[in-house]
Amino acid sequence: MAHSKNRATDGKITYPPGVKEISDKISKEEMVRRLKMVVKTFMDMDQDSEEEKELYLNLALHLASDFFLKHPDKDVRLLVACCLADIFRIYAPEAPYTSPDKLKDIFMFITRQLKGLEDTKSAQFNRYFYLLENIAWVKSYNICFELEDSNEIFTQLYRTLFQVINNGHNQKVHMHMVDLMSSIVCEGDSVSQELLDTVLNLNKQAYDLAKALLKRTAQAIEPYITNFFNQVLMLGKTSVSDLSEHVFDLILELYNIDSHLLLSVLPQLEFKLKSNDNDERLQVVKLLAKMFGAKDSELASQNKPLWQCYLGRFNDIHVPVRLECVKFASHCLMNHPDLAKDLTEYLKVRSHDPEEAIRHDVIVSIVTASKKDLSLVNDHLPGCLYWRVRKEAMMGLAQIYKKYALQAEAGKEAAKQISWIKDKLLHIYYQNSIDDRLLVERIFAQYLVPHNLETTERMKCLYYLYATLDGNAVKALNEMWKCQNMLRHNVKDLLDLIKQPKSDSYNKAVFSKVMVITRNLPDPGKTQDFVKKLAQVLEEDEKIRKQLETLVSPSCSCKQAEVCVVSTVSLHLAGKSTCSYRHRIHQSHSFISFFSALIKQVNKSIEGTADDEDEGVPTEQAIRAGLELLKVLSFTHPVSFHSAETFESLLGCLKMEDEKVAEAALQIFKNTGNKLEESFPHIKSVLLPVLQHKAKKGSPRQAKYAIHCIHAMFSNRDTHFAQIFEPLHKSLDTDNMEQLITPLTTLGHLAMLAPEQFAAPLKSLVANFIVKDLLMNDRIPGKKTTKLWVPDDEVSPETLAKIQGLKLMVRWLLGVKNNQSKSGNSTLRMLTAILSSDGDLTEQGKIGKPDMSRLRLAAGCAILRLSQEPCYHEIIALEQYQLCALVINDECYQVRQAFAQKLHKGLCRLRLPLEYLAVFTLCAKDPVKERRAHARQCLVKNINLRREYLKQHAAVSEKLISLLPEYVVPYAIHLLVHDPDYVKVQDIEQLKDIKEALWFVLEILMAKNENNSHAFIRKMVENIKQTKDGQCPDDPKINEKLYTVCDVAMNIVISKSTTYSLESPKDPVLPARYFTQPDKNFSNTKNYLPPEMKSFFTPGKPKAANVLGAVNKPLSATGKLQTKLSRMETISNASSNSNPSSPGRSKGRLVSQTHIHVSSLIYTTIYKILVFTKKKKKRVQFSMKSPSETEKPSRGRKRGAAANQDDKVQESKPKRGQKKAANTSTDDAEDQWGEDSSMAEASMETEDEQNSPPKRGRRGRPPKSAASKDETPSKGRRGRRKTAPPADEENEEEQEEEEDDEDDAGSENIEVKPKGRRGRKPRLVAADTASDSVESTPQKRRGRPPKSQTAARKLSDIFP
Repeated sequence: MAHSKNRATDGKITYPPGVKEISDKISKEEMVRRLKMVVKTFMDMDQDSEEEKELYLNLALHLASDFFLKHPDKDVRLLVACCLADIFRIYAPEAPYTSPDKLKDIFMFITRQLKGLEDTKSAQFNRYFYLLENIAWVKSYNICFELEDSNEIFTQLYRTLFQVINNGHNQKVHMHMVDLMSSIVCEGDSVSQELLDTVLNLNKQAYDLAKALLKRTAQAIEPYITNFFNQVLMLGKTSVSDLSEHVFDLILELYNIDSHLLLSVLPQLEFKLKSNDNDERLQVVKLLAKMFGAKDSELASQNKPLWQCYLGRFNDIHVPVRLECVKFASHCLMNHPDLAKDLTEYLKVRSHDPEEAIRHDVIVSIVTASKKDLSLVNDHLPGCLYWRVRKEAMMGLAQIYKKYALQAEAGKEAAKQISWIKDKLLHIYYQNSIDDRLLVERIFAQYLVPHNLETTERMKCLYYLYATLDGNAVKALNEMWKCQNMLRHNVKDLLDLIKQPKSDSYNKAVFSKVMVITRNLPDPGKTQDFVKKLAQVLEEDEKIRKQLETLVSPSCSCKQAEVCVVSTVSLHLAGKSTCSYRHRIHQSHSFISFFSALIKQVNKSIEGTADDEDEGVPTEQAIRAGLELLKVLSFTHPVSFHSAETFESLLGCLKMEDEKVAEAALQIFKNTGNKLEESFPHIKSVLLPVLQHKAKKGSPRQAKYAIHCIHAMFSNRDTHFAQIFEPLHKSLDTDNMEQLITPLTTLGHLAMLAPEQFAAPLKSLVANFIVKDLLMNDRIPGKKTTKLWVPDDEVSPETLAKIQGLKLMVRWLLGVKNNQSKSGNSTLRMLTAILSSDGDLTEQGKIGKPDMSRLRLAAGCAILRLSQEPCYHEIIALEQYQLCALVINDECYQVRQAFAQKLHKGLCRLRLPLEYLAVFTLCAKDPVKERRAHARQCLVKNINLRREYLKQHAAVSEKLISLLPEYVVPYAIHLLVHDPDYVKVQDIEQLKDIKEALWFVLEILMAKNENNSHAFIRKMVENIKQTKDGQCPDDPKINEKLYTVCDVAMNIVISKSTTYSLESPKDPVLPARYFTQPDKNFSNTKNYLPPEMKSFFTPGKPKAANVLGAVNKPLSATGKLQTKLSRMETISNASSNSNPSSPGRSKGRLVSQTHIHVSSLIYTTIYKILVFTKKKKKRVQFSMKSPSETEKPSRGRKRGAAANQDDKVQESKPKRGQKKAANTSTDDAEDQWGEDSSMAEASMETEDEQNSPPKRGRRGRPPKSAASKDETPSKGRRGRRKTAPPADEENEEEQEEEEDDEDDAGSENIEVKPKGRRGRKPRLVAADTASDSVESTPQKRRGRPPKSQTAARKLSDIFP
């Protein structure tokens, strides 16, 4: 032994027997051979061989030299590494190497060799495995604990092992790696952040290795993991690790591996749920949703404080957070039914969320869970599921409805619980997407009224379905049948075209019809090719053409339709689009063969033998709904009604006392009885006397339909008309006004349908009776009231008769369609006189204010009707047009509302000239927010409609001035120039109003810069500035106003557009009636705006204009008192009126919070009171009604910059029940979406508003503080009407007459009750309990001449 030590000290290297010296002088192969022998020697040695240990000590030192550690050959390096591993094993616990640097070099060398483990198919893999096994078993790396660079060594080892691990390794390799790494964690003093990052930042293949390591070392590594998350989550030190960005992903993975790793981290998550950072809260919510929702998770029961804190995020102020919570709900409901009670309570609240996407996901969550177990949908949820849903949710709802309602698998209670589904599904038909509408059609045929039911059962199903649908669902179903019918007619037109000889016009006509059909199918771009192919097949194959003719025939049965579809379309055309086409054609025949069964079902209800009560429908409701259903189907399938049984049943309905039933029966006769005279003479003989009686003695609507029935059904209509006209004409008597309404209605429709037959008596009737006796005399004094509107049943008979007299005049003119007798001029003078006198034509003061409002509305709508006829539009003077336009700013809310509806409908039909679109600019400063929103929606829809029409009808380019929406700008400018409230040319407040009105329309026009339209508008305004006002060309003040308004428009365009300076695509053509020809010698470059106006033109891109909600329906808002000539408070375009939400969405809108500084508020209030007192003599207050919701901007929307001090004055007292800030504590954030304070808020708001200081008045509107509580608007209709292709002239006139009748039918078509928020009880405003507000007598009406000018008006001035 002493000899060996001496040898070691001498530095002489002893090699194993048979091994010669290993140096750089031998070849690589020889070196490998010798090293293998050395490896074998060390492998056979054990720790007890003291002599051999001393003998080979120098060899061990030699093998650790740089010559071997840096040798270029990998085989040499591997053998040396194996030797070194054995050396550490043999010499343990004391290594033969004492230098820290040498130890570091050795272990880094061994780590590098471990990379060879990656290739499991390598010839040397066993040696690499031996190396790993050796160092893992011996725990060789533990030696490095004492080294300063130990962290670098361990980190490199971990990285290497995580890099080389792969699916090719067996369990032993995996186990040895875990042993090696876990010994470092468990036996070391600490785990550095760099090493922890290496463990946590892994690829997919290393996941299992890290998972096993973390499970093995959970207790030891947990403090370091906790410290890491504490640094990142609590202290915000994201620089401590590159993994800080993925901290929440790490928490989830660690929780899935071993929850004990996060014992101290979960409380930190509760803190993070209350963070002020929206994104941070969202990330934590996403994380906890996965942790709580996991199938076997017990986190909710183990950590209840965290669960309750998470539930609070359902009420988070940040939309994505609430959305994530709702998405999590369905997963959790299915995996954890025990949590259903907590979740459903919060889902109930979120079902009324103002965000549509959240409401949609509530539907998806509930549908998904209820398909598994209906009991999960408790009693609180049936009202939750509404608004837009996608395909999966809709199909899920439909399947639930069929399962529990039609098949009654869970009894009547379950069926009642989900009865709302049918309505909500049909509501989806209001969506713009053709895919949504096609899906609704498919759901209707498969689930709501399944096509595979037996005929009688199917019609019974349809009958009671229709009787129990809500109003909006009924409209949607009617629209669905209408669209299907239109498609069938379009296909029939295509077939008729194909039969014609080919020519250039033929090709254009076929292409146009193909485009129309394509728009009724999904993805029109791709579908167009399929429909073109269909047209080619129809041209070439006569057999297929005949089968398709059978398919679109009104007499085609369902079985025939199925055969035709299968044998034609599906065999010759493939693809999704064709399937949709086939489906739509087939669906249009779904009920043709079932009318007999449907009529029998209606008869059973009439006879009292139906089981209406068992179906939960009162008999009267069932009968009325059944006739309404038949009326709708009579439009789409009139041929199917041609049977004696059907007509006899309808005759029986005419004799019923219910007026609605009789009206529906008359409409069905009108739609279906064109061949009744020939085919059913016995029915004719009985029907004619009934129609004549209804025309003379029935209700006004019955009289109208009776006249139209006679016109549509009988050949000798002139004789029948005469038999009705003569006695009614002679019996007209103004002494009994109630008996005068129906005769005037009948005579009005006779005048429209047969103007030439009764030309002479009608002219005399209008001039002598209508004008002189009826309109120019006020016989019965009206009730003294400050109300501006009352329900129909409270309107005086005299006023109703006068309204019918005005309609008679208009219908007569529309029937004549010429102005040769100058009757049009006289009628227009009469109508404008009514408007000028505020509805009191005689100006004797006998008419009550509600009656005056009715007459103003009737006069304004009459001018709109006449304007749709070109011969009368030409004779309407600009002053008359402007006076008519001012009706949209009427003092009465209901007048404004109904007039806007009529205006919108006329514009949507492209019947009203484009200048009437400019009238909506006057709505910009309407005090009722929802009126502004509705006006904006009307503008959006009309502008989009015209743009779409121009795209589809390229041939009408010569009519651009009457169709291109940008041409509304000159009309809007001219209308604002002659605005009677624009008095002082340079007045800042008045110019701000002008700016708001112009931006109201320009924002929508400039939302899309199509064909460089911004430059076109700029050029148009420049051209106007070079002209003079066509109405008053010699008035310098009017021309100065014109140029000033042009400068306002120009500044808006410049501030909101970046392309205005480009070249205009076309040279604009200005309307000659409104502007003079430009003077070539005149160049107007002067800026007419005062310098103070510059600050009001803020740069920014216009918001995209979307059609939101149903623009044809009355909105749930009414006005408040406002001074007529006072200035309206404006709200900036950044506020809610710039991007209004739909009527349906406004229901879920919540009250916004506003901070008001007390001292500033007091100062502003005093100032406003002083100004108000100073100008009080010049103001006129008038009454307008508004529900409280319309004055409150929606929660979450910031008020714009232009919502200035005037807005703040309005809110001098915070409304009771509101929170003072939107971003306060977490509890506030949770409460702001709740509903507990809704009733208190609703009951106190009226008082709060009355206590507010008066606002500065705004143009044409009364101050909101003087609101009249008596005008209680009734509930309006919801839904959107689809724009139908232009029908023939007669049908359009009949449709207009139908709308006129809606005005007669009742105030529910005009007034609107304030709708309470979803989930809250609506505020009750009763007319009989509210006190009348005192109103000052108007001294001057907006835009109307003073009474001193009209009091002396003679009858000869109106009718010469």
